[in-house]
Amino acid sequence: MIPSERRRHERTHVKTPVKIRSKNRNDPEQSAVTRDLSSNGVFLYSESPMEPGAQLELVIMLPGGLGLGPGGWTLCQASVVRVEQSDGNGVGVAATLDRIELLPELI
Repeated sequence: MIPSERRRHERTHVKTPVKIRSKNRNDPEQSAVTRDLSSNGVFLYSESPMEPGAQLELVIMLPGGLGLGPGGWTLCQASVVRVEQSDGNGVGVAATLDRIELLPELI
């Protein structure tokens, strides 16, 4: 591991859609897309600004192979760690995945 590297889990570059809800239920649902994922974190691009420390609910399709089982639709509780401006992709958001719950398949 590189000394300045703080991640404990390897990131997988994956672009998948995300629905974001703020813990403040008055805020509208937002759409975003991931840049990369790990078993305990995500970096995504959103059109809406966010603040470090914000608590979010993410609905995301996790791919298999992240150490989280077979993958599938999940509901994640997340905490925003860092926010950065990005070139034409909206706002870059790094967040920890504090809790991950696999959602049942709809038939």
